[in-house]
Amino acid sequence: MLQKEKINILIDKAKTAAENSYSPYSKFAVGAAILSESGKIYTGCNVENASYGLTVCAERIALFKAVSEGEKNFEMIAIFSGGKKPTYPCGACLQVLLEFVGDDFEIVSAFPEGYEIDRK
Repeated sequence: MLQKEKINILIDKAKTAAENSYSPYSKFAVGAAILSESGKIYTGCNVENASYGLTVCAERIALFKAVSEGEKNFEMIAIFSGGKKPTYPCGACLQVLLEFVGDDFEIVSAFPEGYEIDRK
């Protein structure tokens, strides 16, 4: 599969995942889709809590779902939000991702107007 094709598929899945966001406090829905080296895609959305420290980001939910299914190596993640600018992983998400990714891992930050790509 071509790189651009992978990116588009991940963005579509992240966008769909954002629809399941539970974000009554911030009103900022985020979805994520992570691609494992085995070729499987896992999704997640942000889930907020009245005790804000217990909120979990979309990126970690997608990663935790994948790890709970036996995946340990990943190629790329796409994060989608409906904002006017791209949304990037927070420090906690980056720290958790670093446990499972190599130097060539790509982070795709998507929003309605386009996307940007970063390496970890």
